[in-house]
Amino acid sequence: MIPLRDDIRSQTTPVINVTLIVLNVLAFVYQLMLGPELNQFLREFAVIPALYYHSAMVTVGGGLREVTPVDLTVPLFTSMFLHGGFMHLGGNMLYLWIFGDNVEDRMGHGRYLVFYLLCGVAASAGHIWSSPASRVPSLGASGAIAGVLGAYLLLYPKARVVTLLPLGFFTQVIQVPALFFLGFWFLQNFLYGLFSLNVQSAQSGGVAWWAHIGGFVAGVALVWVFKKPAYRPRERDTWWQERQRR
Repeated sequence: MIPLRDDIRSQTTPVINVTLIVLNVLAFVYQLMLGPELNQFLREFAVIPALYYHSAMVTVGGGLREVTPVDLTVPLFTSMFLHGGFMHLGGNMLYLWIFGDNVEDRMGHGRYLVFYLLCGVAASAGHIWSSPASRVPSLGASGAIAGVLGAYLLLYPKARVVTLLPLGFFTQVIQVPALFFLGFWFLQNFLYGLFSLNVQSAQSGGVAWWAHIGGFVAGVALVWVFKKPAYRPRERDTWWQERQRR
């Protein structure tokens, strides 16, 4: 299922959400410009789980040195702005665009930024826990965005998500409750995550499932801390209903 839009209108301009999208795009453009130096860049700024469990050496500027606390801290934040390809970036930014604005609306700009970053760190922690021996660089905004999805699920369970449903050679546009759409998303990731624990790497198939799970759980847990106490009813977008009546 591919989300196209939701029916909750934001009452404020999602400046942080838009800024996050722009930063992700700019970071990806920078990655494309690195050429052969990209692999070394990812070893420094993406999360490598094994470094958090074992004393090791890292390659920096062509030389070797011992891992420092900075080497372990910086990637927890920088990794959530890096991506492995156009599809990886596009899919993540689509979800962030659709669901992030409403979460920012309920939290406020500053709170939303801190919430997003904390969910990203929690996502990396989930991946590190599940793949302690992995030396494959892990990157992507999906863990932080999973936290946004968890918050959205609790804040707007009755929202409707306009969804593109591929059916073989045909596609169908349907409207489903956010509770179902995001609940199914989490269940799918959780089942894949359980399966990945039985294989050598929890990043099987190129997806860090436990990063998604960790980010989502963090979002569910932290939303009550970061949402604004005052609640204003949100106006629903009637676009879908008007389209159905035509």
